[in-house]
Amino acid sequence: MSYVAKELSQRNKLLLGLSSFLIPILIWCAVSYLPFIWHPQVQITHSGSVTYLQAESRVDKNTFYREAQNAVNAGLLPPQGKLVNPIYLPAPHEVATALVTAFVTPPVQADAPWFHQSLWHSIKIVFTAFFIASLIGIPLGILCGFSASISQLTEPFVEFFRYLPAPAFGALAVAILGINDAPKIAIIVIGTLFQQILIIANTTRMVDRGLIEAGYTLGTNKLKSLFHVVIPAALPDIYRDLRVLLGWAWTYLIVSELIGTTSGITWFITQQARYQNFDNVYAAILIIGVIGLLCDVILMKLGQRMFNWKAGAK
Repeated sequence: MSYVAKELSQRNKLLLGLSSFLIPILIWCAVSYLPFIWHPQVQITHSGSVTYLQAESRVDKNTFYREAQNAVNAGLLPPQGKLVNPIYLPAPHEVATALVTAFVTPPVQADAPWFHQSLWHSIKIVFTAFFIASLIGIPLGILCGFSASISQLTEPFVEFFRYLPAPAFGALAVAILGINDAPKIAIIVIGTLFQQILIIANTTRMVDRGLIEAGYTLGTNKLKSLFHVVIPAALPDIYRDLRVLLGWAWTYLIVSELIGTTSGITWFITQQARYQNFDNVYAAILIIGVIGLLCDVILMKLGQRMFNWKAGAK
């Protein structure tokens, strides 16, 4: 008996799902809190007789030990410090604190947006771009999957265009659409539209041919078969495809927001990185992941309700 597709119990699903987050967090904690695992630098607490070492600065571990040994050999006061990770890898508790304080800490510049304003700006860009891409990609993908003629007319160019990197169109998008949000939306549309057409076309082709033949037997024509057989049968899987494709839209967000005027969550990340506030950088990245995951869970639950007649929907 094969156990490849054996269904897991709800308890095991929950435990494994939590473990998928817990394992990386434990690794992060080990790297952050256990000096013998990594900790390649030393944070200076007292410079001793080594004048170029400043308190709170970080130096390579080997450099610190060499200078400390030289000071001891010369009968001078050696520097003191503690083992730490590089500044670009903050500890989990620092990032957790930043996740909270980012929403209540005013921006460094008086006219700059707050963190929640930057985040909301990015969310609007992602969903606006994905909506525009879906308006074109869903119907065109369905038609390509349904009609061999439309597929042959459309898909060769789409296959070619999908290999062109969307960010390469940044300068052109700014020249045509200006420096505000329009070129950012355009880059996300370019990055997701052509993939969307091909994936939805392939999903449409996966519709059971027996259903289509049964429709023709009952007297449907090609147009009725499209709207009353193919689309209803393919819709649950197309909906699942859109959930995956929405994640791709988020991956293009950071690149797109660097085009024209820097804005949204990208502006916050670049500003915090400039001041070496890497705990805030990690917090912003994690917030994006949390929002994406919540959106996917909500869409999954909504899909289970809308397509509860579909085998395997739950």
